[in-house]
Amino acid sequence: MWWSSALIRSRVWDVRGPRDFPINRPAPPGFTLGGVGAEGRIYADAGVSLEVAEAVIGRLRAAVESTRTPGAIGAFGGFAGLYALDDGQLLAASTDGVGTKLILARARGQLRATGADLAAHCINDVLTTGAKPLFFLDYVAANAIDLRQVADLVDGAAEVCRAAGCALIGGETAELPGIYQTGELDFAGTAVGLVDRDELIDGSRVEAGDYVGGLPSDGVHAHGFTLVRSILEHDDYDGPDLLAPTRLYLDEVRALRARADVRALAHVTGGGILGNLARVVPEGLRPVVDWEAWPRPAVFEWLAQHVGEEELRRVFNLGIGYCAVVPDPAAGLVIGRIETA
Repeated sequence: MWWSSALIRSRVWDVRGPRDFPINRPAPPGFTLGGVGAEGRIYADAGVSLEVAEAVIGRLRAAVESTRTPGAIGAFGGFAGLYALDDGQLLAASTDGVGTKLILARARGQLRATGADLAAHCINDVLTTGAKPLFFLDYVAANAIDLRQVADLVDGAAEVCRAAGCALIGGETAELPGIYQTGELDFAGTAVGLVDRDELIDGSRVEAGDYVGGLPSDGVHAHGFTLVRSILEHDDYDGPDLLAPTRLYLDEVRALRARADVRALAHVTGGGILGNLARVVPEGLRPVVDWEAWPRPAVFEWLAQHVGEEELRRVFNLGIGYCAVVPDPAAGLVIGRIETA
Protein backbone atom coordinates (compact mmCIF):
# COMPACT_ATOMS: atom_id res chain seq x y z
CA MET A 1 0.00 0.00 0.00
CA TRP A 2 1.23 3.49 -0.77
CA TRP A 3 0.63 4.85 2.71
CA SER A 4 3.75 3.96 4.68
CA SER A 5 2.46 2.31 7.84
CA ALA A 6 1.77 -1.34 8.41
CA LEU A 7 -0.49 -0.34 11.29
CA ILE A 8 -2.61 1.84 9.02
CA ARG A 9 -2.90 -0.92 6.46
CA SER A 10 -4.30 -3.26 9.01
CA ARG A 11 -7.77 -1.71 8.84
CA VAL A 12 -7.83 0.52 5.74
CA TRP A 13 -10.50 -1.41 3.92
CA ASP A 14 -11.65 1.23 1.49
CA VAL A 15 -12.22 4.97 1.38
CA ARG A 16 -15.70 4.62 2.84
CA GLY A 17 -14.47 2.87 5.98
CA PRO A 18 -14.63 -0.74 7.20
CA ARG A 19 -17.73 -2.84 6.72
CA ASP A 20 -19.23 -5.84 8.40
CA PHE A 21 -19.31 -9.13 6.51
CA PRO A 22 -20.99 -12.44 7.26
CA ILE A 23 -18.97 -15.13 8.94
CA ASN A 24 -19.87 -18.38 7.21
CA ARG A 25 -18.17 -20.77 9.62
CA PRO A 26 -18.61 -20.75 13.39
CA ALA A 27 -15.50 -19.74 15.32
CA PRO A 28 -13.90 -22.62 17.22
CA PRO A 29 -13.48 -22.41 20.98
CA GLY A 30 -10.60 -20.15 21.95
CA PHE A 31 -7.56 -21.14 23.91
CA THR A 32 -6.85 -19.46 27.23
CA LEU A 33 -3.27 -18.21 27.15
CA GLY A 34 -1.48 -15.80 29.42
CA GLY A 35 -4.68 -14.51 31.00
CA VAL A 36 -6.50 -14.03 27.69
CA GLY A 37 -10.18 -14.89 27.63
CA ALA A 38 -11.85 -17.95 26.17
CA GLU A 39 -12.15 -16.46 22.69
CA GLY A 40 -8.37 -16.55 22.27
CA ARG A 41 -5.80 -13.86 21.71
CA ILE A 42 -6.49 -10.75 19.66
CA TYR A 43 -4.09 -8.30 18.03
CA ALA A 44 -4.72 -5.67 20.70
CA ASP A 45 -3.51 -8.09 23.39
CA ALA A 46 -0.14 -8.07 21.64
CA GLY A 47 -0.04 -4.27 21.52
CA VAL A 48 -1.46 -3.43 18.07
CA SER A 49 -4.80 -1.59 17.93
CA LEU A 50 -6.77 -1.82 14.70
CA GLU A 51 -9.18 0.79 16.05
CA VAL A 52 -6.36 3.34 16.45
CA ALA A 53 -5.36 2.60 12.85
CA GLU A 54 -8.87 3.59 11.73
CA ALA A 55 -8.62 6.87 13.61
CA VAL A 56 -5.25 7.66 12.04
CA ILE A 57 -6.66 7.20 8.55
CA GLY A 58 -9.55 9.56 9.23
CA ARG A 59 -7.20 12.18 10.65
CA LEU A 60 -4.77 12.09 7.69
CA ARG A 61 -7.22 11.82 4.81
CA ALA A 62 -7.77 15.54 4.23
CA ALA A 63 -4.05 16.38 4.28
CA VAL A 64 -3.20 13.64 1.80
CA GLU A 65 -6.05 14.34 -0.59
CA SER A 66 -5.18 18.07 -0.64
CA THR A 67 -1.99 17.20 -2.56
CA ARG A 68 -3.73 15.48 -5.48
CA THR A 69 -2.49 16.59 -8.88
CA PRO A 70 -4.60 17.33 -11.98
CA GLY A 71 -5.57 14.16 -13.80
CA ALA A 72 -4.94 11.95 -10.78
CA ILE A 73 -7.32 9.08 -10.17
CA GLY A 74 -7.72 6.51 -7.44
CA ALA A 75 -8.83 6.88 -3.86
CA PHE A 76 -7.16 7.20 -0.49
CA GLY A 77 -6.65 3.73 0.97
CA GLY A 78 -5.76 1.90 -2.24
CA PHE A 79 -2.92 -0.58 -2.51
CA ALA A 80 -0.84 1.80 -4.64
CA GLY A 81 -0.92 5.53 -5.16
CA LEU A 82 -1.40 6.79 -8.73
CA TYR A 83 0.27 9.77 -10.38
CA ALA A 84 -0.73 10.94 -13.87
CA LEU A 85 2.31 11.36 -16.10
CA ASP A 86 0.16 12.51 -19.00
CA ASP A 87 -3.22 11.75 -20.54
CA GLY A 88 -2.23 8.19 -21.30
CA GLN A 89 0.04 6.87 -18.54
CA LEU A 90 0.06 6.62 -14.76
CA LEU A 91 2.77 5.87 -12.26
CA ALA A 92 1.76 3.46 -9.48
CA ALA A 93 3.78 3.50 -6.26
CA SER A 94 3.77 1.60 -2.97
CA THR A 95 5.85 2.01 0.21
CA ASP A 96 6.02 -0.45 3.08
CA GLY A 97 8.20 -2.08 5.73
CA VAL A 98 8.72 -5.64 6.92
CA GLY A 99 7.52 -4.91 10.45
CA THR A 100 8.22 -6.99 13.52
CA LYS A 101 8.84 -10.11 11.46
CA LEU A 102 12.40 -8.75 11.36
CA ILE A 103 12.84 -9.53 15.06
CA LEU A 104 11.98 -13.19 14.64
CA ALA A 105 13.83 -13.55 11.31
CA ARG A 106 17.01 -12.06 12.77
CA ALA A 107 16.85 -14.39 15.79
CA ARG A 108 16.40 -17.42 13.50
CA GLY A 109 19.00 -16.36 10.91
CA GLN A 110 16.53 -15.72 8.07
CA LEU A 111 16.99 -12.03 7.25
CA ARG A 112 17.46 -12.77 3.55
CA ALA A 113 13.86 -14.01 3.44
CA THR A 114 12.61 -10.74 4.92
CA GLY A 115 14.46 -8.85 2.21
CA ALA A 116 12.44 -10.87 -0.27
CA ASP A 117 9.31 -10.09 1.78
CA LEU A 118 9.79 -6.37 1.34
CA ALA A 119 10.32 -6.32 -2.42
CA ALA A 120 7.54 -8.83 -3.11
CA HIS A 121 5.10 -6.97 -0.91
CA CYS A 122 5.63 -3.59 -2.57
CA ILE A 123 5.63 -5.06 -6.08
CA ASN A 124 2.44 -7.04 -5.34
CA ASP A 125 0.75 -3.80 -4.26
CA VAL A 126 1.74 -2.08 -7.49
CA LEU A 127 0.42 -5.06 -9.49
CA THR A 128 -3.11 -4.50 -8.15
CA THR A 129 -3.41 -1.50 -10.49
CA GLY A 130 -2.37 -3.49 -13.56
CA ALA A 131 0.99 -1.71 -13.62
CA LYS A 132 4.31 -3.13 -14.76
CA PRO A 133 6.92 -2.77 -11.98
CA LEU A 134 9.78 -0.49 -13.00
CA PHE A 135 12.09 0.11 -10.06
CA PHE A 136 12.55 -0.37 -6.33
CA LEU A 137 14.39 1.51 -3.57
CA ASP A 138 15.19 0.33 -0.05
CA TYR A 139 15.96 1.87 3.34
CA VAL A 140 17.83 0.14 6.19
CA ALA A 141 18.09 1.79 9.60
CA ALA A 142 19.68 0.38 12.74
CA ASN A 143 21.26 1.23 16.06
CA ALA A 144 24.56 0.10 14.51
CA ILE A 145 24.99 -1.22 10.98
CA ASP A 146 25.93 -4.88 10.66
CA LEU A 147 27.23 -5.33 7.11
CA ARG A 148 26.26 -9.00 6.97
CA GLN A 149 22.69 -8.30 8.03
CA VAL A 150 22.30 -5.45 5.54
CA ALA A 151 23.74 -7.62 2.78
CA ASP A 152 21.25 -10.40 3.58
CA LEU A 153 18.32 -7.97 3.44
CA VAL A 154 19.36 -6.32 0.18
CA ASP A 155 20.32 -9.64 -1.46
CA GLY A 156 16.85 -10.98 -0.66
CA ALA A 157 15.17 -7.91 -2.13
CA ALA A 158 17.40 -8.03 -5.21
CA GLU A 159 16.48 -11.67 -5.86
CA VAL A 160 12.79 -10.76 -6.06
CA CYS A 161 13.50 -7.66 -8.16
CA ARG A 162 15.38 -9.80 -10.70
CA ALA A 163 12.46 -12.20 -10.89
CA ALA A 164 10.09 -9.27 -11.47
CA GLY A 165 12.28 -7.48 -14.02
CA CYS A 166 12.31 -4.56 -11.60
CA ALA A 167 15.50 -2.51 -11.16
CA LEU A 168 16.87 -1.96 -7.65
CA ILE A 169 18.15 1.54 -8.36
CA GLY A 170 19.24 2.71 -4.93
CA GLY A 171 18.59 3.00 -1.25
CA GLU A 172 19.70 4.46 2.06
CA THR A 173 21.47 3.02 5.09
CA ALA A 174 21.34 4.89 8.39
CA GLU A 175 22.83 4.36 11.85
CA LEU A 176 20.46 5.91 14.39
CA PRO A 177 21.55 4.96 17.92
CA GLY A 178 19.34 7.67 19.41
CA ILE A 179 16.23 6.08 17.89
CA TYR A 180 16.87 2.34 17.77
CA GLN A 181 17.95 0.22 20.73
CA THR A 182 21.04 -1.97 20.60
CA GLY A 183 20.55 -4.78 18.10
CA GLU A 184 17.46 -3.26 16.46
CA LEU A 185 17.05 -2.62 12.76
CA ASP A 186 14.29 -1.73 10.31
CA PHE A 187 13.85 -2.30 6.59
CA ALA A 188 11.50 -0.40 4.29
CA GLY A 189 11.16 0.12 0.56
CA THR A 190 9.26 1.68 -2.33
CA ALA A 191 8.22 0.16 -5.65
CA VAL A 192 7.12 2.17 -8.68
CA GLY A 193 5.36 0.86 -11.78
CA LEU A 194 3.76 2.15 -14.97
CA VAL A 195 0.28 1.49 -16.35
CA ASP A 196 -1.60 2.78 -19.38
CA ARG A 197 -4.75 4.58 -18.32
CA ASP A 198 -6.95 2.35 -20.47
CA GLU A 199 -5.46 -0.76 -18.81
CA LEU A 200 -5.86 0.43 -15.23
CA ILE A 201 -7.47 -2.05 -12.82
CA ASP A 202 -9.32 -0.16 -10.10
CA GLY A 203 -12.38 -2.21 -9.17
CA SER A 204 -14.85 0.18 -10.78
CA ARG A 205 -16.21 -2.55 -13.10
CA VAL A 206 -16.91 -5.07 -10.34
CA GLU A 207 -20.52 -6.27 -10.39
CA ALA A 208 -22.77 -8.42 -8.24
CA GLY A 209 -22.39 -12.02 -9.38
CA ASP A 210 -18.67 -11.75 -10.08
CA TYR A 211 -16.42 -14.47 -8.72
CA VAL A 212 -13.53 -14.06 -6.30
CA GLY A 213 -10.51 -16.10 -7.28
CA GLY A 214 -7.75 -16.83 -4.79
CA LEU A 215 -4.02 -17.39 -5.21
CA PRO A 216 -2.35 -19.39 -2.42
CA SER A 217 0.07 -17.87 0.06
CA ASP A 218 3.23 -19.57 1.27
CA GLY A 219 2.33 -18.96 4.91
CA VAL A 220 1.96 -15.95 7.18
CA HIS A 221 3.94 -13.70 4.79
CA ALA A 222 4.74 -10.45 6.70
CA HIS A 223 1.65 -9.48 8.69
CA GLY A 224 0.44 -10.17 12.18
CA PHE A 225 3.88 -10.95 13.61
CA THR A 226 3.42 -8.94 16.77
CA LEU A 227 0.59 -11.34 17.60
CA VAL A 228 2.58 -14.35 16.34
CA ARG A 229 5.56 -13.47 18.51
CA SER A 230 3.38 -13.12 21.60
CA ILE A 231 2.12 -16.67 21.05
CA LEU A 232 5.63 -18.02 20.45
CA GLU A 233 6.52 -16.93 23.96
CA HIS A 234 4.24 -19.72 25.20
CA ASP A 235 4.13 -22.25 22.36
CA ASP A 236 6.95 -22.72 19.85
CA TYR A 237 6.41 -23.35 16.14
CA ASP A 238 9.21 -23.76 13.59
CA GLY A 239 7.43 -24.89 10.41
CA PRO A 240 8.74 -23.38 7.16
CA ASP A 241 5.44 -21.58 6.53
CA LEU A 242 6.01 -19.32 9.54
CA LEU A 243 8.88 -17.28 8.03
CA ALA A 244 8.40 -18.10 4.34
CA PRO A 245 8.76 -14.80 2.44
CA THR A 246 5.83 -13.06 0.83
CA ARG A 247 5.10 -14.72 -2.49
CA LEU A 248 5.60 -12.64 -5.64
CA TYR A 249 2.38 -12.89 -7.69
CA LEU A 250 3.63 -11.28 -10.90
CA ASP A 251 3.58 -14.38 -13.11
CA GLU A 252 0.23 -15.57 -11.78
CA VAL A 253 -1.39 -12.17 -12.29
CA ARG A 254 -0.05 -11.88 -15.83
CA ALA A 255 -1.29 -15.37 -16.70
CA LEU A 256 -4.70 -14.63 -15.21
CA ARG A 257 -5.05 -11.36 -17.12
CA ALA A 258 -4.17 -13.16 -20.35
CA ARG A 259 -7.15 -15.51 -20.00
CA ALA A 260 -9.72 -13.58 -17.98
CA ASP A 261 -11.35 -10.17 -17.63
CA VAL A 262 -9.80 -9.11 -14.33
CA ARG A 263 -11.96 -6.44 -12.74
CA ALA A 264 -10.14 -6.03 -9.43
CA LEU A 265 -7.02 -7.30 -7.69
CA ALA A 266 -6.41 -7.38 -3.95
CA HIS A 267 -3.19 -8.14 -2.10
CA VAL A 268 -4.11 -9.94 1.13
CA THR A 269 -2.09 -8.19 3.84
CA GLY A 270 -3.12 -6.84 7.25
CA GLY A 271 -6.91 -6.89 7.44
CA GLY A 272 -7.28 -10.38 6.02
CA ILE A 273 -9.11 -11.53 2.90
CA LEU A 274 -12.38 -9.66 3.43
CA GLY A 275 -10.71 -6.49 4.63
CA ASN A 276 -8.49 -6.21 1.58
CA LEU A 277 -11.18 -7.22 -0.90
CA ALA A 278 -13.37 -4.44 0.48
CA ARG A 279 -10.73 -1.93 -0.62
CA VAL A 280 -11.38 -2.73 -4.31
CA VAL A 281 -15.12 -3.48 -4.27
CA PRO A 282 -17.44 -0.53 -5.07
CA GLU A 283 -19.92 0.77 -2.55
CA GLY A 284 -23.18 -1.17 -2.57
CA LEU A 285 -21.41 -4.50 -3.08
CA ARG A 286 -19.69 -6.92 -0.72
CA PRO A 287 -17.49 -10.00 -1.02
CA VAL A 288 -18.71 -13.21 0.58
CA VAL A 289 -16.05 -15.87 1.10
CA ASP A 290 -16.41 -19.65 1.28
CA TRP A 291 -13.90 -20.34 4.04
CA GLU A 292 -13.88 -24.07 3.25
CA ALA A 293 -12.81 -23.60 -0.39
CA TRP A 294 -9.08 -24.13 0.20
CA PRO A 295 -6.79 -25.94 2.65
CA ARG A 296 -5.02 -23.78 5.20
CA PRO A 297 -1.26 -24.07 5.68
CA ALA A 298 -0.22 -25.77 8.90
CA VAL A 299 0.88 -22.52 10.54
CA PHE A 300 -2.71 -21.31 10.63
CA GLU A 301 -3.89 -24.50 12.29
CA TRP A 302 -1.28 -23.82 14.97
CA LEU A 303 -2.44 -20.21 15.31
CA ALA A 304 -6.05 -21.41 15.60
CA GLN A 305 -5.13 -23.10 18.88
CA HIS A 306 -4.55 -19.64 20.36
CA VAL A 307 -6.61 -17.18 18.28
CA GLY A 308 -10.36 -17.21 17.64
CA GLU A 309 -11.65 -17.70 14.11
CA GLU A 310 -12.94 -14.16 13.66
CA GLU A 311 -9.62 -12.64 14.71
CA LEU A 312 -7.73 -15.06 12.46
CA ARG A 313 -9.79 -13.83 9.51
CA ARG A 314 -9.28 -10.21 10.47
CA VAL A 315 -5.49 -10.37 10.84
CA PHE A 316 -4.04 -13.14 8.64
CA ASN A 317 -4.25 -14.30 5.02
CA LEU A 318 -5.15 -17.88 6.08
CA GLY A 319 -3.55 -19.34 2.97
CA ILE A 320 -4.81 -16.92 0.29
CA GLY A 321 -2.25 -14.23 -0.51
CA TYR A 322 -3.87 -12.54 -3.52
CA CYS A 323 -7.41 -12.24 -4.89
CA ALA A 324 -8.85 -11.44 -8.29
CA VAL A 325 -12.45 -10.48 -9.06
CA VAL A 326 -13.51 -11.95 -12.40
CA PRO A 327 -16.80 -12.72 -14.20
CA ASP A 328 -15.70 -16.24 -15.20
CA PRO A 329 -15.55 -18.99 -12.56
CA ALA A 330 -13.12 -20.96 -14.74
CA ALA A 331 -10.38 -18.36 -14.20
CA GLY A 332 -8.91 -20.21 -11.20
CA LEU A 333 -9.65 -21.27 -7.64
CA VAL A 334 -12.99 -19.74 -6.66
CA ILE A 335 -13.16 -18.73 -3.00
CA GLY A 336 -16.22 -16.48 -3.05
CA ARG A 337 -18.70 -14.25 -4.84
CA ILE A 338 -19.58 -10.58 -5.02
CA GLU A 339 -23.07 -9.80 -3.73
CA THR A 340 -25.23 -6.74 -3.29
CA ALA A 341 -24.62 -5.26 0.15
